[in-house]
Amino acid sequence: MCPILGKMAYSTAELIQILANERQACLKGERLKIAATASGNPIVDRFIKSDGIQKFDAYQDFKAAVHCYQQEYGVSGIVWRQLTLKGKSISYPEIDSQLIALPQDLEILKLAKESIVSFWHEVTIEMDLYRSVTHGKDYRLTTLDQVNKIAQRMEWANLCKWEKANFLEILLQLGWGQPESAAYNRELPIAGSEYIHAVNPGQRPIC
Repeated sequence: MCPILGKMAYSTAELIQILANERQACLKGERLKIAATASGNPIVDRFIKSDGIQKFDAYQDFKAAVHCYQQEYGVSGIVWRQLTLKGKSISYPEIDSQLIALPQDLEILKLAKESIVSFWHEVTIEMDLYRSVTHGKDYRLTTLDQVNKIAQRMEWANLCKWEKANFLEILLQLGWGQPESAAYNRELPIAGSEYIHAVNPGQRPIC
């Protein structure tokens, strides 16, 4: 039994709001995990500000309990996104960044991968393609053939865009395993992501 939530029928949207509220409370210092230390070494920890670690750990503990609740009561982590680019629109499933994917959620993501990748192809024609390298610290030019090879071995896809007056970047995330873990490649090889950035010719990715 997950101890933090008394109500037995929270929706996905309600869990997202609960987590947002709790995160704010932790940031304000209203929630602290007093036992949390930065390194576990008492000599080193004397020189590290502890309240930030205590706030972070308090929120992580609460988030883990919400993930437990999701699994116990079968609450989906999926939210539906709408993206419009160059006169084309797509509605697609995404796991909220603070929730986990249930097994049935992962199946929905897998079924949506082809349509997401196809949409990305349509809106990135004649754009320069870059692949994230060195954990997102740099970018390397790539080709559509290489992107397609990466996409074939991945389980799911996600989209994001950054747009200004003279700039457009369309990000395609291709991943496997739990999206919550895959975003930062924290649990390789169980979960992970490749990021492909499409930008207008002559420009470089900014995200």
